[in-house]
Formats: sequence, structure tokens, C-alpha cells
Amino acid sequence: MTPAKGMRWLFVALIVFGLLGWIVDGSVLYARLVYVGVMLIAGTYLWSLISMRGVQLTRRVRTLRASMGDLFEERFEVRNSVRQTCAWLEIDNQSPLPLAEGSHLLTNIGGWQKRSFIARTWLTRRGAFPLGPTVLTSGDPFGLFSVQKQIPAEDMLVVLPMTVPISAFPIPPGLLPGGKAIRQKTMDVTPHAAGIREYVPGDPMKRIHWPTTARRQRLMVKEFEQDPQAEIWLFLDAQRGIHSKLPQHEIQPIGEFWWLKKRVQIKLPEESFEYAVSVTASLARHFLADRRVVGLSCAGGKFTVVPAERGERQIGKILETLAFIQAEGNLPLLGLVTLQAKLLPMGSGVILVTPSLQADILLAIENLKRWNLRPMVVILKAETFGGRRGDATIVEALLNRNIPVCQIGCGDDLGRALAQTASYFQRPVFPNPAAWVV
Repeated sequence: MTPAKGMRWLFVALIVFGLLGWIVDGSVLYARLVYVGVMLIAGTYLWSLISMRGVQLTRRVRTLRASMGDLFEERFEVRNSVRQTCAWLEIDNQSPLPLAEGSHLLTNIGGWQKRSFIARTWLTRRGAFPLGPTVLTSGDPFGLFSVQKQIPAEDMLVVLPMTVPISAFPIPPGLLPGGKAIRQKTMDVTPHAAGIREYVPGDPMKRIHWPTTARRQRLMVKEFEQDPQAEIWLFLDAQRGIHSKLPQHEIQPIGEFWWLKKRVQIKLPEESFEYAVSVTASLARHFLADRRVVGLSCAGGKFTVVPAERGERQIGKILETLAFIQAEGNLPLLGLVTLQAKLLPMGSGVILVTPSLQADILLAIENLKRWNLRPMVVILKAETFGGRRGDATIVEALLNRNIPVCQIGCGDDLGRALAQTASYFQRPVFPNPAAWVV
């Protein structure tokens, strides 16, 4: 029995005792006892009905974009906009965000007063999480009766996947040796500026060269030459049923408390797909930091392609896309490669991220090489995630074809594992671009 129900039955017993005493004895004392009990129950019931009449709750955040491992701060503001005092107010944060903080108990909120507190939550899962709903519970000072009010979620927090620094990773050479600009004009914005010309209708505003425009008193735009560096394409295998995971335990951050201003160590969930997403995100950040052109292709719940671009905006697009992807696709990796390979520029590097060690991956590699693309493979060891062990001869066959292969198991340091791939596959493995072509 809860304390509120216990108090309620105590008052009911008091009234019953008074009625019986009044009937048997007829004493005025028993009548007054009944009167007091009835008035207390009626008064507390009316108090509970109007206890939250003027209570308002506002949840404020600084940003709705964060990454796994970040400390998410949210301010809860409670305002009592009427004269009546709110004896107590229970705030229940029912957001599906893992380890969500914010549930709180406030007491004695006077009329026209405002209370606030800050909730801090370590982000341990990628995805989109509504900040709510929030359930407010209040009642009379004795806790005999309570009323609830549910406030729906108004904002959505997007938690981006975890990325790790990568010191090095195999980079496919461009089609032309030396990495010099191709002396051919292009409509794309590349790092290789060729000169300026007068503006013509249809030129994008971002190509206007403002210093020259101000000096010549007419609009002038920049021209660019083609970039010989190979594009990097990341193919994430999100087929349903091929990924595995270990029994999940409650995720507990490891490290110091938030007031020590020290970032805690957040471990990835022991799921092969979460590792695959983190690997893909880390590689995208690594190559974009190196000013490479990076694209993403994945067939999760729906077919998704992020066109290849460079710059800070591109890493934002890729990370936000990866935040929502789930392993619910019906298209195997071979089908994804078959659809996309013929659409990629010749000489592009293609990194396949998959836990599958089946013969299909060799067919996918042959398709990529047939279109003069440079394949690389990152394999998640399924057996370390509770899945079936793959065919070890597939890895040997890939190595015999001079395909860079990186194998990652559950609990491995992603940055170190990916960097070891670069130390094993150095440029001498591919002495010239022709070595890539079948």
C-alpha cells in the first residue's frame, strides 16, 4: 500500500470510528470527529484539483545536435502563474533517451514564483530521441489525492554516431600520377582555382570573387580546374539478418562526474551494426579532414545515397544520415554495389563495411574492379558479436587480390585497427594506377 492510500484509509477509518461512536454514545466529540474528517477529505480533494491550475513547465536546450559521448544539458523551468502555493510537484521525464535525467521533486512553489534546475545526461546511443513527454504530478499537502498533467514532447534530439581519430588509412591514388590539377575547366568548386571571369546569368553566388568585384566595379566569378584526386565512397552493409549482437547490459559511462569537466569514456554497444556505423562515420571524418571528396551509400530501411562532396557541410550530412540508419534493409551488399558501381567516377575508392564473409563479397569486388574502381574492405568479425564465424578463406582471397582488408572485433580500438590497415598496405603494393585496373 502506498503512503497516499494509507493516509486516505486512515481518514476513512477516522470517519467510520466517529460515526460508530456517535451512534452508540451520542457524544458531540464523535460528531466533531466525523465533521473534521469529512472536511479534511473534501478540502484536500479540492486542493488537489486546483493544485496545478497555474503550473507551467518549459524545457530549454542549447542545441538539438550532439554526438555519442557528449554531455547533454537541459534546463527545466517551472512557473507558478497563480497566487495559490503548489505544495509539491513531481516531474517525471519519460523521454526514451537512454539514462535520461530530469525527473525531479520540487516543494513549496509559492505564487508567482519560478523554479529551475539543470539535467545532465551522457549520450550513449545514436538516433533521434524526443525530449518528452513530461508528466507533472501534484496534489494536496497530505498526499491524499493527486492529479497528473502530461506535456507532449516539442523538440527532438539527434545524437550523431561516435567517431574516433584515425592516424592513417589506405588512400587510392588518382587516375593521374602526381596529384596535379587537370587543365580542364569544371562547374564544380574544387581546391584548384584557374582564374576569374566576368559573371554571366546562372553562375552561383558562392563563386563570386568579391575583392575583384569591388576593384573592377562589376561581378567577377572564380573558375576551377578538375580535381584529379579520387573520390572516396563508403558502402555500409545494412541488410537485415546479417548483423549480430551480444546480450545487452545497462550502459554505464566510465569516468569522472560532469563537474570535474572531464569527458567520460562511452563504449559502443556490443552490436556489429553499431561498430559498422562508427567505422563509417570515422572514415568519413578522416577523409573529409584530408580535403577528399566523400560520398555514402547504404540500403537500410530505405535506399540512401549522400552525393560525394567535400567540406564541413558534408560531414554533417553523412553523420546525420548515419544517425538514423538501421539494419533493416532487404538489399544485400552485392546488390548495392551492382546498382552504384556504374554511377561512380572512374578511379574512385570504394570502402565496403560489412560483417559478411561470403562469396558474394568477392563478386562485389570483381564488379568494382571491372568499373575501374579501387575497393577496400572493413570486416566486422561476426563471431566476436555472438554471430556465426565467417569463411576465413574469403579474407585470404581478398589479400591475394591486393585488396586492403581491415578486420575489427568487438571491443577493439577502432582508430588503432584502422590505422594498422594503412601500415600494412603501403603505396608500394600499388606501384602505379594500372595495378588497380583489371
